[in-house]
Amino acid sequence: MKKTFVLDTNVLLHNAESIHSFADNDVVLPMAVIEELDTFKRDNTELGRNARQVIRALDDLRSQGNLRDGVPIGKGGILKIVATPTVDQTEDLGLTQTAPDNRILWLAYMLHRAGDHVIFVSKDINARLKADALGLQAVDFEKQKVNFGDLYAGFLELTVSTKTLEAFYKSDTYEQRGLGRYPNEFLVLHERGPRKRTGLARVIEPGRIMHLSNRLEKVWNIAARNREQRMALELLMDPMVQIVTLVGQAGTGKTLIALAAALHCTLRLKRYDRVLVSRPVIPMGRDIGYLPGAKLEKISHWMQPIFDNLTYLLRDGVDLGPRLKRKTKMTAQEKVEKLQRDNIMEMEALTYIRGRSIPRQYVIIDEAQNLTPHEVKTIISRAGEGTKMVLTGDPYQIDNPYLDASSNGLTYAAERLKGQELHGHVTLRTSERSPLAAIAAENL
Repeated sequence: MKKTFVLDTNVLLHNAESIHSFADNDVVLPMAVIEELDTFKRDNTELGRNARQVIRALDDLRSQGNLRDGVPIGKGGILKIVATPTVDQTEDLGLTQTAPDNRILWLAYMLHRAGDHVIFVSKDINARLKADALGLQAVDFEKQKVNFGDLYAGFLELTVSTKTLEAFYKSDTYEQRGLGRYPNEFLVLHERGPRKRTGLARVIEPGRIMHLSNRLEKVWNIAARNREQRMALELLMDPMVQIVTLVGQAGTGKTLIALAAALHCTLRLKRYDRVLVSRPVIPMGRDIGYLPGAKLEKISHWMQPIFDNLTYLLRDGVDLGPRLKRKTKMTAQEKVEKLQRDNIMEMEALTYIRGRSIPRQYVIIDEAQNLTPHEVKTIISRAGEGTKMVLTGDPYQIDNPYLDASSNGLTYAAERLKGQELHGHVTLRTSERSPLAAIAAENL
């Protein structure tokens, strides 16, 4: 039986291409959705851009027929815009007429009562709960979602024979069928037998592995505290790996080691012209012009975790490298300010990433779990020649109400890019901030 998908506004704002995602079924957009799109279209935000894109797409479809009667989309699918009926107060469903969500749900309910196989699609959990209470089938928008329970970890533990382990020890690279699945995946090799030795390897290509670099035991005067951090440093310091995704709970050190690698590669190795750091605590697209003060003052509040890490990395006794030699002693705060004044480190609002071309920069996007897959694509597509992108975040701490551990841009990128030679990923599992932080991450 042909299905009728009734879309909530947030689905279109989340993914402007969503109207083409339902194959040969009918797609219904309630008039209330068009009205809500109209309220977003003037915004200079990602939501505003998606609203304008959807409106333009719907206008183009008018050339194929009347939207009220339905126009063809996809392979046999039909799209309709249907007037939202007035909520019938004689049928007490607990819905008030004033809320747009309720008018959308009422239309879905009317179509269901008329005999259509209706599926209500919304990113809003409360709207799905209401639909379920009305007896409607309600689902999240599933495109661009991954199975978080099976998320690519970036490394694999294998048990191997003593002969295999010793052959790996003795060679720069070692080849054996079945070792590794993806480029830049790491292998923890456990010896089979009483000696229980281990080896840590990096996959060049499936069936061919190599040792980790012995020059990366310490980066910017900090050393890895566990094997996952050591794997991450290997990727963060390799210029051939141009996109790195790091997933981990609070205290696992993902932001700290990313900043350490960025400073080392930029100031000491001179591989990049500058370090660009941003984080979407203010949702992507919110104009910082509404906040008081100059640009640095506006962003300093939500960039404070970055400043905290930089203060630790640039503490007394840490040399800034040949690019910033100074005879006078500087505090950590003065070092951060000098890096910003000399245009070597930039703190940027994500709202201004769109449209930019970013060459020869080490870019760190912190808290990337609060970005949609489309927003992550927008950011990565800004990378110019010689730029490295690092996305860090904790999928268990998502502030965006329409994202979860399976649908956010960070986990989506980690899963979809895992077979690319330019990509590397590590899931960090051990909290190193403090014993107290570790207890909180595990038990609270």
